[in-house]
Amino acid sequence: MANGQLSHELEVNVPASEAWDLFGTLRLAKLVEEQCSSLVQKIDLVEGDGGVGTVFDLKFVPGTLGVTRYKEKYTKIDNEARIKEAEAVEGGYLDLGFSHYLVRFEIIEKANDSCIIKTTIEYQVKEEAAANASLVSIEPLANIVLLAQKQLTKPKA
Repeated sequence: MANGQLSHELEVNVPASEAWDLFGTLRLAKLVEEQCSSLVQKIDLVEGDGGVGTVFDLKFVPGTLGVTRYKEKYTKIDNEARIKEAEAVEGGYLDLGFSHYLVRFEIIEKANDSCIIKTTIEYQVKEEAAANASLVSIEPLANIVLLAQKQLTKPKA
């Protein structure tokens, strides 16, 4: 079994609580579906209300990620520490020999009016599929964080 981890950090000039209002809720999935059409074809809410146990079916534009769809489940939402984790539960990377694929968003307070959005991918891939580890990329998530930054810092109407 081979383990791996990729991460990305971006400082955003909004309070951590404001960033968490986007990342800690269903709003992020809606924003990604509406604004990331070059990556995501559709995000279906399969079950849940945005809390732990919520399941999404994500369908990606072919050729963008190495996978075309997978289901993910929110396995941790910590409103105090501002951490949300989503784990692949069906399809996608699991079909390519991964035994574990997790995405974590952390909103880290830096000052009253700024925070760091840290994104981490953790994965485990079976030895016989180790070459597929090269399919994992932090770039799509980094682009989602940039999209969120634009949304969070645009002037209020």
